[in-house]
Amino acid sequence: MSDVKKIFSQGSQSGLRQFGILLSLVAIVLLFQFLSGGLTLTSGNVIAVVNQYSYILILAIGMILVIIAGHIDLSVGSVAAFTGIVVAKAMADFSVPWYLAIVLGLVVGMLIGAWQGFWVAYVGVPAFIVTLAGMLLFRGGNQWIGAATAVPVPAEFRVIGAGYLPEVGPNTGYNNLTLLLGVLVVLALGWREWKSRRTLSSMGSEMPPLWTAVIRFVLLAGVTMFATFLFAGGRVGTSFPIAGIILVVLVLAYSFLSRNTILGRHIYAVGGNSRAAELSGVKARRINFFVIMNMSVLASLAGMIYIARAGASGGQDGNGWELDAIAAVFIGGAAVAGGVGTVVGSIVGGLVMAFLNNGLQLVGAGADIVQIIKGLVLLFAVAIDVYNKKQNRFSIIGLLMARIRPQPTAVDETLKQSS
Repeated sequence: MSDVKKIFSQGSQSGLRQFGILLSLVAIVLLFQFLSGGLTLTSGNVIAVVNQYSYILILAIGMILVIIAGHIDLSVGSVAAFTGIVVAKAMADFSVPWYLAIVLGLVVGMLIGAWQGFWVAYVGVPAFIVTLAGMLLFRGGNQWIGAATAVPVPAEFRVIGAGYLPEVGPNTGYNNLTLLLGVLVVLALGWREWKSRRTLSSMGSEMPPLWTAVIRFVLLAGVTMFATFLFAGGRVGTSFPIAGIILVVLVLAYSFLSRNTILGRHIYAVGGNSRAAELSGVKARRINFFVIMNMSVLASLAGMIYIARAGASGGQDGNGWELDAIAAVFIGGAAVAGGVGTVVGSIVGGLVMAFLNNGLQLVGAGADIVQIIKGLVLLFAVAIDVYNKKQNRFSIIGLLMARIRPQPTAVDETLKQSS
């Protein structure tokens, strides 16, 4: 067991938990692959899952920062719907070019986020109340502007939600750009392993045996290439979705922000102990303002991707999205009290919910059963973990979910002493 832990942990408990949630996702996929008679791991289904849930995963990226900071945002579905109708109307009624419409949507999201962030950060109204009001306000705004009717969007705009990597190069039977993307990911995984061991060596830390790194890399590279061939081998005209590319870029950017920047460390500090963070010089109001505004910007992007995929904006867009995003974040290891969570964990948590929902549909479960099972999975997963933590027993989520632990800074040391 000790050797097995070394394979997945990179010498740390955090790494072990990171691999644990990934293995849980793999287990769910394999379970439904068996129950559905092999329908889950087909190219068409995997591509459809990414297309259908990309906007929820984008919401989860913003929601994890909000929850780490100790807040909650209930308005994201309504903000997405409001932005969607504004962008669709701008293109349909005022002939705004599609690329300017995207900029308009992001600006709308920024203004909405600034409005809500002001009430939270500078007036002191709890985010739950502010965003609950926003949920009602912007849902009504969507229906008022759109008159509860569908507004179509042009074909050029639909690329961001329904487009795929194009076909280039020789005919290999696969999408060449998707294959190239998979190879780049494998190379990045290898570079990450090499850099991790080099960092440990330079610090004089104890390194896990080389064979554990090799096995870990082979496993990750194998899963990556398997997924690559699934995406690249779909029917003609399909490949890795453009929405998936946007999602990958956001995951990389926000993972870097949360792990390697002062802003990211301050978000964790405010969520862990807001008062101590302020005493240490952290501008808590600015942090709270940022996470709320950032959430609305990402909600606007998610709304545009959704209407691009649907081909039109409607009055029912965004219903329940906030619940899916929050569920993804908590399944991905975030703490209700704030201060804990990772961007990658929230994405994997979102994929768990996505494949759970998709698998239940493939085996013929009705919409009512799907909702019941998703609710029970979320409730019991968190409840069992909380109970085990109170009893000082083995904690499932505590073992499976990863938590970012960058090198401590002066702020971290001050927070530790203050607490």
